[in-house]
Amino acid sequence: MRVQAFMFYGSALFFLATDIVYWLWSKDWTGTTALGLAVGLAGLVGFYVHFTVRRLEAANGGPLYEDDPEGEIADAAGELGFFSPHSWWPLYLGLSAAAVALGVVFGWWLVILGVAAALLSTIGLVFEYYRGHFAH
Repeated sequence: MRVQAFMFYGSALFFLATDIVYWLWSKDWTGTTALGLAVGLAGLVGFYVHFTVRRLEAANGGPLYEDDPEGEIADAAGELGFFSPHSWWPLYLGLSAAAVALGVVFGWWLVILGVAAALLSTIGLVFEYYRGHFAH
């Protein structure tokens, strides 16, 4: 996965060069700012992937199977992680976000209720597996 990190670093450099050329030719603040944000976002994703790969390699004791040129498909076999089988919390979170969006149209009281519902839904989503039937 180190290749993906360098791909995002390369994208950040490309956006930076494009941003400089765009500013010199157009003197437009809007496009320059948008390209500057693209530089930051590509660099941020590249840094995150690079940091995560380093951490996984340290935990694994060597390079990951994706980076092994002699690797086989069977090297990736095994448990990949825990994935939630079902959850109602994303529905509640989406309804809360809809209430916030509609509150901007109909009244600020609905925004306040939507934000409170979104906060409770986020807490419920994060702590879903700390209680009840699925607690571990």
